[in-house]
Parts: sequence; C-alpha cells; structure tokens
Amino acid sequence: MDVGLILRPLIDSLFWLVPAILLISLLKSPWAKGQIGELLVRLFAHWRLDKQTYRRLHNVTLNTQDGTTQIDHVFLSPYGIFALETKSMSGWIFGSEKQAQWTQKLYKRTFKFQNPLRQNYKHLKALEATLGVKPEHLHSVITFVGGSTFKTEVPANVTQGIGFIRYIQSFQQQVFSEAEVDAMLHALQTGRRAPTLATHREHVQNLKRRSDPTAERQCSKCGSALLIRTVKSGAKAGQQFWGCSAFPKCRSMQSL
Repeated sequence: MDVGLILRPLIDSLFWLVPAILLISLLKSPWAKGQIGELLVRLFAHWRLDKQTYRRLHNVTLNTQDGTTQIDHVFLSPYGIFALETKSMSGWIFGSEKQAQWTQKLYKRTFKFQNPLRQNYKHLKALEATLGVKPEHLHSVITFVGGSTFKTEVPANVTQGIGFIRYIQSFQQQVFSEAEVDAMLHALQTGRRAPTLATHREHVQNLKRRSDPTAERQCSKCGSALLIRTVKSGAKAGQQFWGCSAFPKCRSMQSL
C-alpha cells in the first residue's frame, strides 16, 4: 500500500487550510480592522465628496513639541479644514464630550479607550500650527465603522459610517478661496512626515514614550530636561504636567 497516495489528499487540504486560518486570524487583528476601517472611509469620501471641492490627504504625520501626531484623514475645502479620526469598533459605545475615556462593551467584555474628541484635538492644534489658520476654521470629525451602536448621546461631529460625509457637507459658508486651499494643501504636503513605515514606527515609539511617565524628555524650546510638576493652586490644583527644568528662564510645558 502506497502511504503517500493515502496522505496526499490530507496534505493538499492542509496546504490550503493553514494559510486560510492565518488569513482569518490576521483579519481579526486590531491592526487589520483599523486598516479596513480607514480604507472604507477613503472609499466613502471618494464616492461622496467632490475631489475638486474637498482636497484630501490620508495618514498625515506632523511634528509636535512632544514628538509626532498622526491624522487619519484631512479634508481641505473652501468651507473649512476637517480632521477625521476613524474608529473601527463594534459593540456598544458609551461616552460623552467631556469624558477622558469612553467605554466599549463587546458581549460580556468591557474596554476603555481615549475619548476620540480629545485625541483629535491634538490633531487640530498640529494643523493650526502647520497651516497658520484660525481655530474656528478647523473642524474635528469622528466616524465609527464596524457596526458599533452609541448607547449615550454624542455630539453631532461624532458619526457612524458615512455620517461624516453629511457632517462635512453641512458647512456651506465659504471661509477660504480656491487659491488659499491650494496653498494649504501644498503646505501640508511639504510639512508632513514622509508616509513610510519608518515614520509609522517612530510615531509608535513616540506614543510609547509619552505614555511612560519615567521616560526622559527634553524641552522642545531650550533642550533642557522636562520634569513632572504639580499645579499647586487654582482650578487645576493637583494636576500634573511636564515642566522645563530651566524654569523660570524657560516656561515650556507639556501635558502628561
């Protein structure tokens, strides 16, 4: 009896089964879900937002005082500049505008994540610094993709699916000329970090460093070491922040 002939069908089945299992596992990973979510947003924007009116850049990494910040999507138009943060999540979502953390409930499991409005605020400040525009012309937009359900009331700029399209299109008062939009697009294209794997890795390292209170930091203004300080009085008494060790000569501060 030829054992090889008997085992060949099994081997052929495993040849396809193992890659299929690996592919399914990859598609279920947070990284893959994020990539799929951002791809869906790009497709929605391609279909529903006029390219001549709404110029767009994706995966924009900008330098900041404490490292870098990465913006999923930026739309520049005569009606304003829109920074879009994509959240690929399912389950129930709980959160309000002023909460530091929001909650995702997925069956019997509960997960905490940063308030995306706060996350996007840093993106707006980076765009403001890069483009030199007034903050009232910058708009934060959040979109959840992946079949999630809001279980608490959320602001109008927190949307689901293609809801971000309607929110962006709700701005109809012109605040920039076509020439200004072109100039801002050029400034963002030249001011962004190269969209490479190396840039992404550096950004991830910056995120890890910012989340580590023991990591050494340097002042972006004078180069001195930053120290964790505590507000001693006022409405923010007790809150901690990064303060320059050269104080009072240098008054640079960064939030924890």
